[in-house]
Amino acid sequence: MPFRSPTLLVFSCVLALSASAGCGWLQSDNRTEEQKREDAQKTRDEVAKATERAKPEIQEAGRELKDAAKTAAEQARAAAQGVKDGWERGRSRKVDLNTASQGELMAIPGITRRDAHRIVAGRPYGSVHDLVGKGVLSEDRYAEIRDWVGVS
Repeated sequence: MPFRSPTLLVFSCVLALSASAGCGWLQSDNRTEEQKREDAQKTRDEVAKATERAKPEIQEAGRELKDAAKTAAEQARAAAQGVKDGWERGRSRKVDLNTASQGELMAIPGITRRDAHRIVAGRPYGSVHDLVGKGVLSEDRYAEIRDWVGVS
């Protein structure tokens, strides 16, 4: 079974080769400096060979990671577009000031329970701007919700 983690693969190779090459971790210090250098060179050579053999798998894992990241980015863009589409569709269905319940009015971003109560109490409305004319909302608050409401 191929390794899925390049770091784990390299670590496993180093560990296995170090143990098999007699890297000196468990050996006594009775060896000469020349023997120590030879052992170190042998370990470097073995690890280099193992890395060379593992390189195609590491490269493949990198390609798979790149493909997965690309797919994730495409999915994130699609999700963001779905949010935007849903938001825009929701805006096209305006809440009727003359017939909406307080709950429906409170679903409009920025409308509080108090605002909804005042809107219901101020009915009927001939136009959405009557909210300002009747003192139900300020001009600034009206500007925030005018695209969300309508009158029939």
